[in-house]
Amino acid sequence: MDDRHRTLDLATWPRREAFDYFRHFDKPYFNVCVRVDAAPLKAAVKALGIGSFALAYHYLALRLANEIEPFRYRLHGGGVRILDEVGGGATVLRDDDSFGFAYLPHRTAWAAFAASGSAAIEAARQRQAGFEPRVGFDELIHFTTLPWLHFSSFSHARNWGREDSIPKISFGRADLDGSKLWLPVSVEVHHALMDGLHVGRYVQQLEVAMADPLAWLAPTA
Repeated sequence: MDDRHRTLDLATWPRREAFDYFRHFDKPYFNVCVRVDAAPLKAAVKALGIGSFALAYHYLALRLANEIEPFRYRLHGGGVRILDEVGGGATVLRDDDSFGFAYLPHRTAWAAFAASGSAAIEAARQRQAGFEPRVGFDELIHFTTLPWLHFSSFSHARNWGREDSIPKISFGRADLDGSKLWLPVSVEVHHALMDGLHVGRYVQQLEVAMADPLAWLAPTA
């Protein structure tokens, strides 16, 4: 991270009191788990013939994180930086049951994201890069997927020795229920930087995008 990023003016921030209150909690993170109907998204990906279903929900999740400003806030030196843009860091399962990391740059166009994301995932799967978590690199959303579980709660491994304010978004197994395809989504954020209101807006916008995915995935989007 460098000094090109803006710094939030804490003196005029309406959430300043909440920031000061939650920042020094032993566990300042909160998590919500929801399910969204991903049937239209899966159908849209198939119709377009670009990318994969899993890449598509990562694309929507990352694009919305870039559009909702608090998801680009990061703690830094006693203050808050506003990142211009965030990419995604995703876990990738390998054939030997180990996993690596793929880094997904933010792309507004779905086709560009699908191409770069597919290449990054394949490189991680084939061990073209080592086990290289980007510790201390804040310009990310941390993603993980548990395709074996239709979860209703979630928690993450944490290193309490360092300040981590990166949002963490997780996806589970999508289960078919009539015409619905319910996808579990967990969103975990730092309470000093945002509240349930902001996570609620994020989830609501994700639901809107999932309901009309061609507005986001089509080449004109």
